Amino acid sequence: MLQLGALGQQHVIRERIIDLIGEEKTEAFYAAWRANHVTKADIDAMGRWGFNSVRLPMHYDRLTLPIEQEPVAGQDTWKDEGFAEIDALLAWTKANGMHLILDLHAAPGGQGTDLAISDRDPDKPSLWDSAENRRKTVALWRRLAERYADEPGIGAYDILNEPNWDFEKPGGGHGCEETTNAPLRQLMMEITAAIREVDQRHIIIIEGNCWGNNYRGVTPLWDDNTVISFHKYWNATDRASIADILRLREETGAPVWLGESGENSNSWFTETIATVEGEGIGWAFWPLKKIGFNQPLEITPNPGWAALVAYLTGEGPRPPEAEAEATLMRLATYDIRFENNFAHRDVVDAMLRQPHSDAVIPYTEHRLGAEGLIIRAADYDLGRAGVAWSDVYASDTDGPGERIPWWNTGRTWRNDGVDIAVDIALNGGRPVVVEFETGEWLRYTLKAEAGGERTATVIGAGGRVSVSLNGGAPVMLDLTAGDGRGGATPPALPLLEGTNTLILKAEACAACRVEAIRFD
Repeated sequence: MLQLGALGQQHVIRERIIDLIGEEKTEAFYAAWRANHVTKADIDAMGRWGFNSVRLPMHYDRLTLPIEQEPVAGQDTWKDEGFAEIDALLAWTKANGMHLILDLHAAPGGQGTDLAISDRDPDKPSLWDSAENRRKTVALWRRLAERYADEPGIGAYDILNEPNWDFEKPGGGHGCEETTNAPLRQLMMEITAAIREVDQRHIIIIEGNCWGNNYRGVTPLWDDNTVISFHKYWNATDRASIADILRLREETGAPVWLGESGENSNSWFTETIATVEGEGIGWAFWPLKKIGFNQPLEITPNPGWAALVAYLTGEGPRPPEAEAEATLMRLATYDIRFENNFAHRDVVDAMLRQPHSDAVIPYTEHRLGAEGLIIRAADYDLGRAGVAWSDVYASDTDGPGERIPWWNTGRTWRNDGVDIAVDIALNGGRPVVVEFETGEWLRYTLKAEAGGERTATVIGAGGRVSVSLNGGAPVMLDLTAGDGRGGATPPALPLLEGTNTLILKAEACAACRVEAIRFD
């Protein structure tokens, strides 16, 4: 999410920043991050788009001390600031008619061998190695339930995110081969009992071992207000891919929820959501924003960030302290704020509209008047693959690991299969379609103020493309060689007054490059 995956856990990232700028300035950075990463503007946007809930990933250390730091062993110190942060977020979600789901993402000690997920320090006792960590986890949930027992704006308690632990045969298998999961079941029962002492109303969400997917030995359920969560990443999008969870729903009679998914292409989002919603299953996707292109909001980091990442990951020189501090504070006070994020309309559309509609809508308005029109090639219509666009590689179903290739090889502008890169030689660094391969095509909706013939020039290079208007016969065009600043102009196209549809197709292209379509 921050281009710091090589460092792993959050506490490791923090230690590296402390080494660079000191403890006091590091705390100032983290305080600024918490104040600016999610504000009411972010939640208001989610409400406008049509989302109805927020799943909050909580780190226990915002709410209580680690067991190693407690002044009195066995007693819990509560951090009012962290609870106040939840209260503020709750007020924002309620103002938008949304529910807030509390997710214990990082439990005391850490709940898995996938260290970064729960910020686990392997030099300290894990959740499963320490009875005191488990006691604190139970106490934390009781504290949360006391606070929110009568709060209808809280949708549910997601009591332990993605446990991944080998109980029977330790060896790094993340709990995927476990057959009994007895310690996991026991802890979840204890958490539930503590919650029910003070709150009989709210839904309990449970997650199996193996990142929320191995429920062997977890059932039968112990509470009749329980939802079974599963997580889904980088696999098939059909009904067969969720057959196990559907079978579990039938066996238990409990509702199921796709509690976390994402990190893929728009096509994958649309197909997955259509599949689960077709089975009456709701969902939450990860994350709302990050540095990267495949979620609703994209953080564009300031120019100093790349050099800082290079140093932090061991790939570049150590920057001066003042320069590093300025970069970090710019990120935390400006770059991450909603008003400075790039909002991916294509991602939101793929999640909320396209699972229910094959209709195509314009990505942006293209209005042709007497003065002409330039349509950027990357501004093709919004819609499903095969309806608004077509690309030879549209999503990743190959499992976890490095994304090779990416569906959008340029990883910018849009999250469809269409390959887009930013050309820094163009004014403002405009997006262009690259690696446009034979058989791929893009659809554009434009509105002409008047009917009549107009010439259209395709600006690009690398091979033969075609254009077709309003379902008419395609007109072949040979694009120039070289840098793609040239173009090819077909005979005048007979535009209709009002709405017109244009298809641009790669007819003979190994990797054509298309910048724009210019109407004169």
